[in-house]
Amino acid sequence: MTDTKKNSHKLDVDLKVPRVRVEGFTISLDGYGAGPDQSIDHPLGIGGEELHHWLISTRSWRQMHGKEGGAGGVDDEFAARGSRNAGAWILGRHMFGPIRGPWPDMDWKGWWGNNPPYHVPVYVLTHHYRPPLEMEGGTTFYFVTEGIHYALERAREAANGKEIRIGGGVNTIHQFLNEGLIDELHIAIAPVFLGKGERLFEGVDLPSLGYRCEIFMPSEKATHVIIRRKEDQND
Repeated sequence: MTDTKKNSHKLDVDLKVPRVRVEGFTISLDGYGAGPDQSIDHPLGIGGEELHHWLISTRSWRQMHGKEGGAGGVDDEFAARGSRNAGAWILGRHMFGPIRGPWPDMDWKGWWGNNPPYHVPVYVLTHHYRPPLEMEGGTTFYFVTEGIHYALERAREAANGKEIRIGGGVNTIHQFLNEGLIDELHIAIAPVFLGKGERLFEGVDLPSLGYRCEIFMPSEKATHVIIRRKEDQND
């Protein structure tokens, strides 16, 4: 069993500021970060919600969503780390909702209700214009049609020295990885099989891009992996 105390101090090493991180992205044992056929009833694709049992049982996740109770331990430590020091988020359009093509109307405002859990500016990648959407709790969604580099530039300005989170989905992470724009990824591996869907590392050559696994830490419900770029590590 991994010594949690021995490894915990390595989770928050000082890297260049602001860091660009993927945090808490979960994949199945067969490598899928989402199931097939996303819809209103299946926000993460069919079977995708099974990936996140480690997260939704934690104290930190429940507090973030206005609930009491929850478990501590390794999973909770990673869940708490996910929202710490975040100054801006970047999401793919399918993380915001299941609608494809031009926006049919402006009624859809995301999966999270009137008070999304971000509380900072969120830049949503899309091919179709939509005006900014201001929500309760400090979250404003900005819809970016100019691509990932422009979204990152806007996020850096908004973050004001804090970290930037790349929230997914799989295609969005692929784009940022292949451009070498992500400093660190926290990937949780859930003990489930999805069989089909979107594989996180499909077609991505992590060693050639300079990434390596720095931390490998199991819990009762997942295995947590920290992947960092070589040039950003404190060896």
